[in-house]
Amino acid sequence: MAQKVIVIVGPTASGKSALGISLARKFGGEIISADSRQVYRGLDIGSGKVTKREMCGVRHYLLDVTSPRSRYSVARYKKESEKAIGQIMRKNKVPIIVGGTGQYVDALIFNKTVPEVPPNFALRKKLEKFSIEKLFLMLKKLDPRRAREIDRHNPRRLIRAIEIAFALGHIPPSTTLRASPYEILWIGLTLPAEELCRRIRSRLLSRLKIGMIAEVKNLRGRGLSWKRLESFGLEYRYISLYLQKKLNKQAMIGKLQTEIYRYAKRQMTWFKRNQKISWYHPSKPRKIARLVGNFLNP
Repeated sequence: MAQKVIVIVGPTASGKSALGISLARKFGGEIISADSRQVYRGLDIGSGKVTKREMCGVRHYLLDVTSPRSRYSVARYKKESEKAIGQIMRKNKVPIIVGGTGQYVDALIFNKTVPEVPPNFALRKKLEKFSIEKLFLMLKKLDPRRAREIDRHNPRRLIRAIEIAFALGHIPPSTTLRASPYEILWIGLTLPAEELCRRIRSRLLSRLKIGMIAEVKNLRGRGLSWKRLESFGLEYRYISLYLQKKLNKQAMIGKLQTEIYRYAKRQMTWFKRNQKISWYHPSKPRKIARLVGNFLNP
């Protein structure tokens, strides 16, 4: 019998973490994070990493697993999250995947073949001289599907995507979805555009208030280059530009609001391809809990 797994996806600021914790407490689950920035130690406030207090005693996996100086791949995520599912199963608990990084979710759930392409430092050195616009156009020609979904303002991700396409000589095989080895209940959280914008702004201002700028300063003080900090995108990119006096604070906040919302739209573009996801407004936790109960105990 296939292992039952619950997957909670949706755009940033939609309430995925809170829902995952609530369901884990109610149904005896443990959570595997699917977030490409929360794997890094020290990227806490900016990445929206759940705190120990917010966890309410629920075990979380794939948080703080590597140094921000290192590179964390989709292939490594797949391997480590599969191991976490095994650990959760052995405790007779329910694995709950929670996150908004579509590549991570799909690599795990659909058992994708993720290419282990080693770094090509000569190619990277050449590509680093190109503008973001030129990198995006190059990727668009090599892999149009990846270009539609990538953060086109993140040079690190653009260069890595180009590097993979060059190494394989074609569109990566990981774009093909395979049958899942698990029995999955897909839950998606979605909000009207205006409400999502309000949530994004409110959360952004709250994070700035509790020390997000100080977090970036601390990472810089620990030896991370501006280039590396900017490569993490969004909050880390624009706060780094602010700290370098390339943006004033008002412009930084304005750019962040715009770019975080654009990122949320890209997340929805990715997840909307999956017709198995049932979408709910985050204000419907009881309805979602009934769905989960019926799934676990048919």
